This record gives sequence, structure tokens and C-alpha cells, in this order.
Amino acid sequence: MAYKVNFTPSGDGGLDRLLKQTSSLVSLRTRLPPAPFALIGRALADEKQFLTVLHSLGYDDGSTTITIDGMALNDPALLVHLTQLSDATQAQVAIKTRKGPRFRLGTVSITGLPPGFVARIGLRAGQIANAAPILAASAKLTSSLRNAGYAFAQVSPPYATANLARRQLDVSYTVKPGPHVQIGQISFAGLNRTDPAFLCRHINLRPGQPYSDTALQGARNSLLGLGVFSSVTPVPASSASNGQVPIVFHVTEKKRHAVSLSGAYATDTGFSIGTSWEDRNAFRRAETLTLSVAANGLGGTSTTAPGYDLKGVFTKPDYNTREQMLSLSVEGLRQALTAYDRTGIILGASLSRPITQATNLTYGPRFTSERVYQEGVTRSYLLLQFPVSFTWDTANSPLEPTRGHRLALTITPSYPMVGARHSPFVILLGTGSIYIPVEPKAWGVVAVHGVIGSIQGTSQFGVPPDQRFYAGGSGTVRGYTYQTIGPLFSDGKPEGGLAMDAIEFEFRQHVTKAIGVVPFIDAGQASAGSAPFKGTIRVGTGLGLRYYTSIGPIRVDFAVPLNRTPGSGSFALYVGLGEAF
Repeated sequence: MAYKVNFTPSGDGGLDRLLKQTSSLVSLRTRLPPAPFALIGRALADEKQFLTVLHSLGYDDGSTTITIDGMALNDPALLVHLTQLSDATQAQVAIKTRKGPRFRLGTVSITGLPPGFVARIGLRAGQIANAAPILAASAKLTSSLRNAGYAFAQVSPPYATANLARRQLDVSYTVKPGPHVQIGQISFAGLNRTDPAFLCRHINLRPGQPYSDTALQGARNSLLGLGVFSSVTPVPASSASNGQVPIVFHVTEKKRHAVSLSGAYATDTGFSIGTSWEDRNAFRRAETLTLSVAANGLGGTSTTAPGYDLKGVFTKPDYNTREQMLSLSVEGLRQALTAYDRTGIILGASLSRPITQATNLTYGPRFTSERVYQEGVTRSYLLLQFPVSFTWDTANSPLEPTRGHRLALTITPSYPMVGARHSPFVILLGTGSIYIPVEPKAWGVVAVHGVIGSIQGTSQFGVPPDQRFYAGGSGTVRGYTYQTIGPLFSDGKPEGGLAMDAIEFEFRQHVTKAIGVVPFIDAGQASAGSAPFKGTIRVGTGLGLRYYTSIGPIRVDFAVPLNRTPGSGSFALYVGLGEAF
């Protein structure tokens, strides 16, 4: 039968919303029309549920009354009345709540705590007696005890006593701490290839240290960070032996080898297509070897011929010390751009180590041997560089961040051993992104990205063309053809400069769970001098579409330049996986 539900406001908006959210009368009204007897049963179930809701918010003396067509639910005549209603008549369900005064916490007592242990459970006398923090205190107390070495601690559910006269709720907890124990022998189950001795050295966990759930979780995260395992579960023994608890890490190794494909398109840089092969555990200690090949510059307006990029990267974790990563790379590439043609070989070695959980320091030498053609002249360069990078990353996702920030500062001392007048120079580059959710579930996100760079120590043409700064295109100012913002030769081709700055604004809005739209505006400039914020500011704007998948958003951005430069088109299209920044 059909019915309508009417709630009388209680005076507490939060309570009213929660009552409606938990009401089966509301949630099932259109999905499952009831028979008269079932409607009465549904209302009786809601009365019990509403009492729980009242108590959960501290209204321990509150009550809810439900009537149907003005009749009480226990009225014997109600069922006869509902049975006689015509199919076109809606029964009127009225819900009235008397919340009464709000109860507050009185005495909060804990019995059975070990000597010297100070309990901090977030409850104090006088605060509103909401159920959530009272129930959560048991888990919080259990976690605190286990992190203090009491691996087998148990805490009872709270026992609450209402004092109606004083409008107070007295709460007590009973603790069984068990023995104070240490971490015991550490072992691994499920290993097929990885060296267990390496894993024991890698985790920050040693036999004899005080037992701690937090330490076990940290060790688990550290093992997952190696990239070798798809799952890691630490399992403590059910009892202690000689005051120590053995720990077994149950792991599942990923497949040793993986092949990936990549592709992107932009009207200026054209199509890029690549594939890579990866060995995730080359020498049984989580070393990674990645070989990749890519073709790029296929059909772009800022390219003059197809190019290629061949690269091999070997990484070794815990090099010389825990958490220090060694990376060795060799790369051969060719770029045929409107600004210059470049063919080169790059050799690199770097060490990377975390400073804190969110910050990282990377440094090491890089050697480049290349031939660069620009404006009818071909020059050979032999370049020795030593980049030092500091990063601070709190973003919550690599492909679809919705909160946090990413900041990076790179200082690259450079010495041209051949070419470029042998004048040393220093490249300074800073980038930053911030993500601010402005809607529930991050369906609306404001995203801002900025970049600023300066080259010090030499003149504009004392720097190899590929090392100079260019603006325009994805990553700086969308809508402009790649590298066309900045100083130009007399034939309109890009010179490249000693300074550059750009900023990008996006509003990332979900329309549905799978579809989103992204209006954006970018602005930037590049100049021949080494001081940023000089030159002619160029502005581009546009609209993006997103299709959200389990591996990240598929991005399509359409952009137009608001004040075109020579050599730049009237629009640009960018297609790829992941957000623009």
C-alpha cells in the first residue's frame, strides 16, 4: 500500500538528518510497497532504531512516537483501518521526536591498567555523551596498550550507566593487559625468489625491541614499498616465549616480469607510443631493471620528423644503507623539433633517500654527449652535470590527486667540456602543485600548478639549445604550440631563454562517478635574460573531459591561445592517461 512519511522537526538538524537516513519507512517507501501488516512492522522497527539514534547523540532520555493516520501503532483498530483503505489512498505516517535534554559524561573509569601506563582515550567528564567516541575508546585503548608492548591486551566494551537525575552517563572499561613482551624471531612465508636476509635488514624491526602494532604496520608498508610484493600481512604468534613474540610476514610476490604499453597525443608534439619490459627482482634483493623504447614526434605541428627514446634503468634499494636507492641509467634519444634537432646519449647515476616520510633528496652525476642542430648550425656538446633535487610530496594519488601538494626544487650545476664556450652554468628549477577538495568525496577539486626557472652563469647562447627554457604546450601554457612562447629568431623559430615562469589553474568537477569536466586557464612567459617574470605573458584557456578508470583518468584537453605567438596554432588538443599535473 502507498504511504507518506512526515517528520516533525526536533530542533536538532543533525538528529533529524540521521533519523531520515536510518529510517526503513523512508528508504523502502518506493522500492518495496508494504502490505498493511508489514507497514506497521516497518514502523515498529523504526521506533527501535530511532531510540538507538537518540542515544548515540546523547539524548538518552529522548523518545520517538510514530502514528499512522493519527492512530498509535499498538491500536488494535489500526490494522483493520489500513486494510479498508482504497488503493488510491495514501496512509499518513507521522514521526514526532522528543529529544529531551542532552546527557553528558560523568565518571569515566578504567580498571586493570598495568602500573605506570597512562590511558589517553579522548573522553573527559562533562563532554556530550555521543556513542561514537565512547565505543571508539575501547579500540583506542587496545591500540595504545599494544603499541606499548602489551601484545595480547584486551579491553571490554564500555559499560554505561545512565543517571537520569543528573543527566549524566557514567562509563567504565575493564582491561586485561597480559604480559609485557618484545618482538621475537622474524620470518617470512610465501617467498619464492626474494632473499629473506635482505628483507630482515630492510625492515625497521629487530628482535628484542618492544612489541608495537605501529612498528609492524611500518614494516609492512616498507616491504610493500619495495614493489616486489602484491600483499604483506604480519602475523604475531598467539603467545609469547621467554617474553618475546615471534612474527611471521605472509607475503605474495608479484610476477617477476612485466610488460607495459603507453601512448599519448598532442597536436603540437604529435603521437608518442612506447613499451617497456621490467624485471622487478633481478638479483633477489628487489633490484629493478627496466628497458623501454618509445617513438615520438609522430605528426606534431612542432616536430619536423619522428624521434625515438631508448632507455635502460637499474635501481637497487638499500644501497650501502637502509632506504637509500641507487639508480643507474643509460638513454639514447633523437628529437626533431621546430626549435632544434637533437641526437644524444645520456648516462646517469643517482642516490635517493627520504628525509622524512613526505620529503626526499636525490643527487648524482649525469653525463651527456649530443649533437644539436639549430638555425643551420650543428654543434657537438659534452656536458657534465650534477643535479640535486629536493621533493616534498603529500598528494594522495600519483594519477588523480584530490588533496595535498607536491613541491620540487632542482639545482643543476653544469659544465660543458666541449661546446658552448666551456662556460659553466647553473640551472635552477622549482615546480609546485596544490590540490584542494571543495565538495564532498572530492567531486570538485581546485588544482594549481606552477613552475619557475632561471639559468645563471653564462649568456643565452652559452647554454646548449636543449638546456634552455621554453614555454608553451602541456606543462606550461596549453593552447600554444610546444616551445613557441619566449624569444624567437628572425624566422619565427624558438630561441630558448634563460628564464621561464608559468602557472596553471584547473577546476576538476565530477559530473558522474565515471565522467568529469575540467575548465582551466594557464599563463606564462620565457625570456632571454636570467630573471623570471620578464617577457610577454601569454594566456591560454580551455576545457577538459575526464573518463575515470581503475588505473587513472583518461584525459582529453582542448585549449586555445588568447594572444597567439608566431608559429602557434589556433587551438591544441592533448590526450593522455592521468591528470595534467
